[in-house]
Amino acid sequence: MSQNGLFDLSGKTAAVIGGGSGIGEAIAIGAANQGACVIVLDANAPAAQAVAARIPGADAATLDIRDAAAVNAALDAIARGRGRLDIVICTPSINVRTPILRYTSEEFDRVVAVNLKGSFNVLQAAGRVMTAQRSGSIVIFSSIRSQVVEPGQSVYAMTKAGIVQLVRAGAAEFGPFGVRVNAIGPGVVETPLTAPIKANADWYQAYANKSVLKRWARAEEMVGPTLFLVSDAASYVTGTILFADGGWTAADGRFTPPGM
Repeated sequence: MSQNGLFDLSGKTAAVIGGGSGIGEAIAIGAANQGACVIVLDANAPAAQAVAARIPGADAATLDIRDAAAVNAALDAIARGRGRLDIVICTPSINVRTPILRYTSEEFDRVVAVNLKGSFNVLQAAGRVMTAQRSGSIVIFSSIRSQVVEPGQSVYAMTKAGIVQLVRAGAAEFGPFGVRVNAIGPGVVETPLTAPIKANADWYQAYANKSVLKRWARAEEMVGPTLFLVSDAASYVTGTILFADGGWTAADGRFTPPGM
């Protein structure tokens, strides 16, 4: 392939899970702009349909990643209907910000069911399709919280660290079949889910200052890193996490020494 076509997704079938809003919405549109045939999957059916309506040739369907049978059925249906499934991108996650000593069993189960079990369901279902066709690329969203934490983020951080190991295991098992598996590690991104933080000026600014770029990311800024991983530009990249965090995990100092 020529260097000019490295990021071209023409002829590829891409399932974007969580594509009804936020980062997933931006990625669905971005993948279509690179030529992919996009299927928008989301637990919120009207949201998925609204995004698909903005993308020529796109389809939409409802999907709850906690339901393994539903995930298998959805990805199998795409592969049968489109002839193949080249790309699966999984963005959904939830967070309950609660100190460890106050975390309830129900809250623990709810976060793990979406973030970890849901991601496993997607990896397993996509892996079954892609290993059979002997090609494909899977990207699952992790977070900077896989590496660094703050009070109240215990279970969320645990699941995001688990996703990194899940991706590595998937890459090791699926690699011989020509299937690549990677993760994206965003920092703080402006989405509907982070709106309550943005509404608190001090909290918003504290997160902005933690990035070396001194600002939050826009959802659209997750498109490039994600599409890189699913494109031929990353044909030898698998089993890794790409941090798109504005340098959050690169800099650990909060004090600038004199003379700097």
